[in-house]
Amino acid sequence: MSIRGKSVQLYLMDGGTNGRIKCTLPNWTGVVYKIPRNELEKCKGRDDLSQSGVYFLFGISDQTGEAVVYIGQAGVRKNGEGILYRLQEHKRNPDKDYWNEAVVFTTSNNSFGPTEISYLESRFTAMATEAKRYEIKNANEPTSGGKPTEEKESELEEFIDYAKIAMGTLGHKVFEPLVEVKKPVDAATSSIDNDLLLHMKRKSRKSGLTIEAFCKQVADGFVVLEGSSIEVNDSDSIPPGIKEARQKANIDEHGVLQEDVFFRSPSYAAAFVIGGHANGLTSWMTEEGKTLKDVENEQI
Repeated sequence: MSIRGKSVQLYLMDGGTNGRIKCTLPNWTGVVYKIPRNELEKCKGRDDLSQSGVYFLFGISDQTGEAVVYIGQAGVRKNGEGILYRLQEHKRNPDKDYWNEAVVFTTSNNSFGPTEISYLESRFTAMATEAKRYEIKNANEPTSGGKPTEEKESELEEFIDYAKIAMGTLGHKVFEPLVEVKKPVDAATSSIDNDLLLHMKRKSRKSGLTIEAFCKQVADGFVVLEGSSIEVNDSDSIPPGIKEARQKANIDEHGVLQEDVFFRSPSYAAAFVIGGHANGLTSWMTEEGKTLKDVENEQI
């Protein structure tokens, strides 16, 4: 089945890419705002931001340096305030000083009620958790606002499909899994997508074990795949960042990786596998025996 293109309209509300952005799509009632934390005050008086909606607070953790997100909902209050008022509350809250940007989902026809925003908050949180790209800052499970009817649930799932496009367009891949094909045993099916499947196999001098790992090159980096075997011993010259990544990763007692792990560069991905410095361009190879360097040279 061929992939169809999508039209997305972005309105730079402040005339530049660093300011507020409004995002809409044809034939969709959704309205999405990307609002820097320091630009909240400029949003006063916007009717659609006094409505109900679901919002995301994006930032970086001071403790880990990892990307974090908080997902919440905002209903209309008796004083007529909605989403914007809730964001202003978060800005004043010292426990939520980690965020620097909000992304808000509402509608052009003010059609969200308590059931709709609760459903969306729950689904968005589950999707973000499953994607594993961000640390989820929500302390509790989303509250339930009641179960939507079968018809309404179908409408909300369609809203979610559009929301995924809008969120990715605004620069946050919070809903996108690291890879579509997760297991190395699925290598034979890799031809159905655009991600390049790579592997590495070598005998470890440190542990005596055979290290065999699989990696996929995705749009924004490289993912060492769950099921790969990992060198269990670190070399003395291992980069500190790689050492920390190996300590955080879920690796069982046999050195088998139990989750997908993302890296920005092929060398960091290779270093993660072998526990020391590595040249990812020559360490990772295709099924045909070409190095990643050879593949990239062919694409020039």
